[in-house]
Amino acid sequence: MSPKIVLATFGSLGDLHPFISVALALRTRGASPLLAVPHDFVEKCRAAGIEAEGCVPSFADVARTIGLHDKRATRKAIKSTEFMIRKSVLPSLATSTELLDRIASDAHAIVGSTFALAAPIVAEKYGIPFVSGVLQPMGWFSPLDPPLTPDFKLYAKPPLGPFKAEWNQFVARFLGLVTRLQYGRHIDKVRRAQGLPKSGAAPILEPGTKPAVSLGLYSPVLRSLPADTPQSARLTGFPWFDSEDGAAPKLDAELAAFLDSGPAPLVISLGTVVPIAASEFYQRSVAIACELGLRAVLLTAETMPASSPDIIVRSYAPHSLLFPRAAAIVHHGGIGTTGQALRAGVPQLVIPFMADQFDNAARIVRMGVGLLTSQRRYKSEGIKLLRRLLDEQEFALTAAGIGQRVREEDGAGVAADAIMRIVTSALHTRAAVTESPAFG
Repeated sequence: MSPKIVLATFGSLGDLHPFISVALALRTRGASPLLAVPHDFVEKCRAAGIEAEGCVPSFADVARTIGLHDKRATRKAIKSTEFMIRKSVLPSLATSTELLDRIASDAHAIVGSTFALAAPIVAEKYGIPFVSGVLQPMGWFSPLDPPLTPDFKLYAKPPLGPFKAEWNQFVARFLGLVTRLQYGRHIDKVRRAQGLPKSGAAPILEPGTKPAVSLGLYSPVLRSLPADTPQSARLTGFPWFDSEDGAAPKLDAELAAFLDSGPAPLVISLGTVVPIAASEFYQRSVAIACELGLRAVLLTAETMPASSPDIIVRSYAPHSLLFPRAAAIVHHGGIGTTGQALRAGVPQLVIPFMADQFDNAARIVRMGVGLLTSQRRYKSEGIKLLRRLLDEQEFALTAAGIGQRVREEDGAGVAADAIMRIVTSALHTRAAVTESPAFG
């Protein structure tokens, strides 16, 4: 029998691509994966060869629902994680749970990312093994390895002595209470509609259903697992998928010719969400590249005419093919972009805008492969920081060494093997129960 495994995620391409990668690895192991994703990603998943169903709205749908233009909605989401959860994640939970229920009732396991709140609910309803997919180091929300983001500024920063560790445990309990008060009633209402009791879990900070296994879908070079993570938790390495339309990644002819025609350029990218509200950032980046005498590739969906033959603009380019050819990568710190930059073995300048980007940026600095600045300071110190990255060889040497380690990992394969072990164990247990005299 080919086990059916449903993989549910909610977010941008940084959330989607790892799940496509794991789904492809599951298929090679004889499983029948099904992706439950935002509606605007369904065709991409199918083009990659994986069956998919739309279970949550796209960000554009959310923006239209709340009466905001995409740029305004994006700016609000960047400024406030609470706004994103309250306006984007929670309002669609009842519908997404019903949709996931229809496609996952006969599944053998459900894999869910942090914001796919329907996944643990449906898994618990049917007694299906739930696998938690943690996409970035701060996703464990560990007081022993505290998230270094504005949303978690109450945490004491590492290194942690006994007093700081005890303080962080107190903060963790406090934040759990706050999120329970903020979001628990809404989630419990959906749980009741599915015939489940209230959950005592802290919404977002921990799954509402205990996972059979928790998989950190990123490289251990970013940080080993904190001591307080579940015993079943493990890091897999990054699962790679790198395509705009689901087909094999390929540089377009003009971009390939640009890269071949001169020295390595700066590559500047803010992922798939932030560029909607960051046109000034790209304009400043062009000015910095010109000041440094460097060529540049700008990845943005915004309309930006190239101001010189040394600047080329693309809405998307495969990071796995473009990033290794960069002199340095300027990016926002999203986990997908961060992973590809680490894989490329190239120095990085990180300008975080929201959520886990601040934490990822701090880890890049700690590893010695890049530098960090703010949106405001980038205007004044971007030139100085990029000169450091390009002139101080230690950055390039460290980045190259880490890149080699990351490229040797098989994140999708390790994750798929772990999921298949859970499914096999559950099937054996079910068969043993069915065949036992007591059951008969």
